[in-house]
Amino acid sequence: MIEKVRVKSVLNRHRKRDEWFLDDYSVNPYYGCSFGCVYCYVRGSRYGKGGRVQIKVNSPELLEKQLRRRAYREEYGVIAVGTSTEPYMSLEDEVRLTRKILGIIARYRFPVHILTKSTLVLRDADLIAQIDCRAVLPDDLEGRIDRGAFVTFSISVMDERMVRVVEPNAPLPEERLRAVTELAESEIFAGIAFIPVLPFISDSPEKLDWMIWKAKESGAKFCFAGALTLYGNNPDDCRQTYFRFIRKYHPDLLPEYLKMYGRSYQPSASYRKLLDRTAREMCMKHGIRYRIL
Repeated sequence: MIEKVRVKSVLNRHRKRDEWFLDDYSVNPYYGCSFGCVYCYVRGSRYGKGGRVQIKVNSPELLEKQLRRRAYREEYGVIAVGTSTEPYMSLEDEVRLTRKILGIIARYRFPVHILTKSTLVLRDADLIAQIDCRAVLPDDLEGRIDRGAFVTFSISVMDERMVRVVEPNAPLPEERLRAVTELAESEIFAGIAFIPVLPFISDSPEKLDWMIWKAKESGAKFCFAGALTLYGNNPDDCRQTYFRFIRKYHPDLLPEYLKMYGRSYQPSASYRKLLDRTAREMCMKHGIRYRIL
């Protein structure tokens, strides 16, 4: 069910810039998501609105006011689009809300980082290129990076049969990789976030090596990897939806998952450090940047 809602604010200011995504602000034109990923952390949360997809119909006019004020004060910063929703769901092809938002971001010359699984982002390559050329970087990023726009496609697993289960309504990873190639050919700075890699399914050194090689071959300019987080105990929360997936398709892995997560929402610090180190080493091996900075 798709609903239209009016919101009071659409531009969120972060207390601290994220080290991976570089965002100082975030904008999400929709609530919910139609891709149905079993591991999605917004499932069952206040961001997910019970799984319903809602269109923030007044978000462009709100963003216009909020960015005008920020630009006047020269409070420039990277705006992440799609931190808690997919900005390029199929309905975006008709609604064009994300495109309107990018047009406003371009007008006020803020840098942008688009997070997506969708090839529909290719439609907006013209606006992304415009932002890339005209964006004003925050002072502390000047000299550290020379781009004003980034596009990151997330991939969790490459096996097509498994993708159809864990990401039932999303474009296939091979399609996302082809989109990276098209953006690279347009000289747009695009990369891959292997987030979340799935423990015992796509997190082995061999799998990471192959996935990062595939990213490099596609023309990706950067990669990074992150662990699976599982929140909540309600039926619609991602912890429960993901464990139902494991029980049905990988029951042999259930004891390992119970041991790994226990009462925590994430794997141990040692697991996360090993994952980060392995991905970094594979990026060095294949000659691709690890993270954006």
